[in-house]
Amino acid sequence: MGTLRLVLADQLSARLDIRTRADKETDVFLMAEVAEEASYVRHHVKKIAFLFSAMRHYAEALQQAGYRVRYVRFDDPENTHSLKREIDRARTELKLSAVHVTEPGEWRLKEVFAAMDDVTLLEDNRFLCSPQWFSRWAEGRKQLRMEYFYREMRRAHDILMDDGKPCGGEWNYDAENRSPPRDGLVFPRRLSFRKDSITRDVLYLVAKVFPDNPGQLEPFHFAVTRSQALKELDHFVAHILPQFGPWQDAMLGREPYMYHSLLSSYINAGLLYPLEVCLAAERAYREDGAPLNAVEGFIRQVLGWREYVRGLYWHFMPDYVAMNALDAHEDLPWFYWSGDTQMNCVRTAVAHTLEHAYSHHIQRLMITGNFALLAGVDPKQVHEWYLAVYADAYEWVELPNTLGMALHADGGIMASKPYAASGAYINRMSDYCKDCHYKVEMPVGEKSCPFNALYWDFIARHEERFRKNPRLSYVYANWTRMGDDKQKALRAQAQAHLQAMREGHL
Repeated sequence: MGTLRLVLADQLSARLDIRTRADKETDVFLMAEVAEEASYVRHHVKKIAFLFSAMRHYAEALQQAGYRVRYVRFDDPENTHSLKREIDRARTELKLSAVHVTEPGEWRLKEVFAAMDDVTLLEDNRFLCSPQWFSRWAEGRKQLRMEYFYREMRRAHDILMDDGKPCGGEWNYDAENRSPPRDGLVFPRRLSFRKDSITRDVLYLVAKVFPDNPGQLEPFHFAVTRSQALKELDHFVAHILPQFGPWQDAMLGREPYMYHSLLSSYINAGLLYPLEVCLAAERAYREDGAPLNAVEGFIRQVLGWREYVRGLYWHFMPDYVAMNALDAHEDLPWFYWSGDTQMNCVRTAVAHTLEHAYSHHIQRLMITGNFALLAGVDPKQVHEWYLAVYADAYEWVELPNTLGMALHADGGIMASKPYAASGAYINRMSDYCKDCHYKVEMPVGEKSCPFNALYWDFIARHEERFRKNPRLSYVYANWTRMGDDKQKALRAQAQAHLQAMREGHL
């Protein structure tokens, strides 16, 4: 008796047990493009197109390798548009009772499969840290800080280590990786892949079926096969990684990618493996002389941060998604979907997002995330926005980054202080303020930068929670020195900005 082997859109890997243990004679792979998954949030059209095209290419590769594949396209008239119903339909028609599926990356899907009869969940062995290992690491710790987890991962996988010690003598080169942008930076041209008939069919389908979803569908530059994703990896390591370090926190309006890798969509979908990505970066340091600060900073994002947030997700779910420690309840502003705001930094970050289904981590954290934090936007609404608009977003990686890192809604499980900042930070790390309607140097007034008053209002609003935080002692000392009149003026200005946000003209 054969087995039905379900492959999800973010599990397009040849190394997973779901594939390596398959019997070509008796087993059948099931892949399905269903509305239930494509529409549970308003996904960016590029995200949908990327995943549908990558799925179809993966199914074709399975068939060429001699596997039996049942592929259900979105526009198939028999499509039930539910993974559960497609599993049941395939079991009935193929007379296969047993179903194997790799553990999904979202709690809601794990619950769906756990409730079904004769469904076996297989470990997702692409990751370098299992949820069980993470829970053992977390046990008994008062604080689950990424830095200490990252060091354990470096040791466990012997990455950037020399005789048991970190290369260069330091674990972390952040101090060298926070330079503001400067004139004269030159950015390598990014790869773009020819659209074959599969991708063209998908683009036509997505344009037809999802006309009201956010984002621009074309131009479409995504890699959609493993071979194309490997070319992206090679191109990044050879031409971009050496410059990644100093400028990884910098932002420029004309340059959405800076020196970031664009590999996260491919790693998270299974086209690339995190260990091979880390090893490629390490070789660039050891063999080609790539700067250690750039290589370490990049590896920390993959080996450290990516594995850490997945561990947090599974350790604290299902309760994590409902956390709202700062009692934030404002509705998500309209301009997150449209970019229609006079704040140039937010307008630019959203424009990059809508065009590319991408913005780099500082735009996400210190622009769109920071504004939502300062304005007190409901974490669930922010979470659903991030999940919808980015091609690399799946709940396991997006939720902790949003609730924990950007919004501090988990009460400090992830971060020791909120990542709140005024307009001064944005002005220092970007060129956004030069062309803005608002004046970053103004704390109050009709044209004052909203980030300024909202920052101090946030500090005042949460004084009871944060005043004793040693990382914020200087902030509260500054707040106290301002005196009552200035404090009242800042808080009144913050309320004016919030009212303008609510009325749709910020």
